[in-house]
Amino acid sequence: MTDEVILQVKNLRTYFHVDEGVVKAVDGLSFDLHRGETLGIVGESGSGKSVTNLSIINMIPSPPGKIAGGEVLFMGKDMLKMSTNDIRKIRGNKISMIFQDPMTSLNPFLRISTQMIETITLHQGLDEKAAKAKAIEMLKLAGIPSPEKRIDQYPHQFSGGMRQRVMIAMSLSCDPEILIADEPTSALDVTIQAQILDLMRELTSRLGTAVILITHSLGVVAGMCDNLCVMYAGRIAERGATDKIFADPKHPYTQGLIKSVPRLDKASGDRLFSIRGQPPNVIDLPDCCPFYPRCDRTMDICKRKYPTTTDLGSGRFVNCWLYNSEEK
Repeated sequence: MTDEVILQVKNLRTYFHVDEGVVKAVDGLSFDLHRGETLGIVGESGSGKSVTNLSIINMIPSPPGKIAGGEVLFMGKDMLKMSTNDIRKIRGNKISMIFQDPMTSLNPFLRISTQMIETITLHQGLDEKAAKAKAIEMLKLAGIPSPEKRIDQYPHQFSGGMRQRVMIAMSLSCDPEILIADEPTSALDVTIQAQILDLMRELTSRLGTAVILITHSLGVVAGMCDNLCVMYAGRIAERGATDKIFADPKHPYTQGLIKSVPRLDKASGDRLFSIRGQPPNVIDLPDCCPFYPRCDRTMDICKRKYPTTTDLGSGRFVNCWLYNSEEK
């Protein structure tokens, strides 16, 4: 990881207008991504992780979705103000994405060669022969045996783990600056998960690619990520260096997530910890701390006002009244 910031997300807000009201899926989110960094985004389902990254590459379905405000600065240029053609030159080229389920991401009616060659010729300007050679090289790097033969097969002829390797090879084939991985191992068994994560770590390190990793697994985050954003109800509850957050979590929600992870050093008869209650309905959510109904340290101000961001130093930030000078 270097000091060069290649992506800045500033006060990003993405809303969905539905019959019941306004779903504030992402509501005032900010973070920086450095070259070569692996940034983890964790949180319960519905916290806004995937919508954040779809917003970055401007793939929010409209209607009902709309990016209501903020900036997404890639190499200093705001992607939210770019034309459709300019965005297409970046999407899949400079910024690639691995989606959650490779079977729905790959076209089942097209050979792997067709899908990979199209991407490479479009963004790299290579002819079909050179593009196929590049595709075979990437499949080989991704650990697919006999890539010269398998490139002409269909997605259903690959196992789940092999399809995910194809997606990794495809996403890295244009040497992107940023790779967004949306729960890339959730559909795989544990052994294959470890292989896929090792492959991602090796290839992105070799290519110098920055990674945004969306996941539910804190174990994956601990082993993969330099920095971490903990999301709750469309906002960041806490962010900072992964090792510091694991060693000393500040936000009560982060503390609850870490306590929920099973520990091998605990007595086998102990009951697993779980955060009480359910995530909030983000339709027309009031401007207060959305975690207060589930928090054991709630104060009166938590029910009235959303906390401003508190800088704890050393790159640590938390949105919680427990650390806010205004409340003190």
